[in-house]
Amino acid sequence: MIKRCSWSDSTEMMQQYHDHEWGKPLYDDYRLFELMCMEMYQAGLSWRTVLNKRAAFNEDFYNYDLHKVADMSEADWQPLMQDARIIRNRAKLAATVNNAKAFLKVQADYGSFAEYWWGFVNNQPIINDVPNDAAVPAKTGLSEMIAKDLKKRGFKFMGPVAVYAFMQASGLVDDHLNQCAFKTAVN
Repeated sequence: MIKRCSWSDSTEMMQQYHDHEWGKPLYDDYRLFELMCMEMYQAGLSWRTVLNKRAAFNEDFYNYDLHKVADMSEADWQPLMQDARIIRNRAKLAATVNNAKAFLKVQADYGSFAEYWWGFVNNQPIINDVPNDAAVPAKTGLSEMIAKDLKKRGFKFMGPVAVYAFMQASGLVDDHLNQCAFKTAVN
């Protein structure tokens, strides 16, 4: 039996996400944007809820094509408030469009969002000692610093807790439990 982080054992979907995505270093800007949006949607909800709605969000937001999302007007995204397949939070839907615009500005300034994002850790994932679930913080000094920088750049719904979750999910931070089979080996 494969040892996994305890949060991932509830469903096959959660196991697949844990085993193939969570904590894996991610450098593709479109996937980073999707993941950022998913972390933003999660605020106040369970990760399972967000994963269950992932396909519908991808459909409604053009597979997170940054230019198409950034070009959406309120008249374009307002009908999504009627789509029961997604999380129908007006502020989060508006933030998706807003954040696409901010994301594009970061790409223009840095060449890619990944370049900007990974610069916070000098392109080296932080591998934390995680003996148990209680050892995983909700936020850190680094996530607070990044959240401030994102806010300054115009991003919405990316506070220190959402940023830390995004850091974990995109591989900037490896918070797999020490006994998890997917923990990065420390040299």
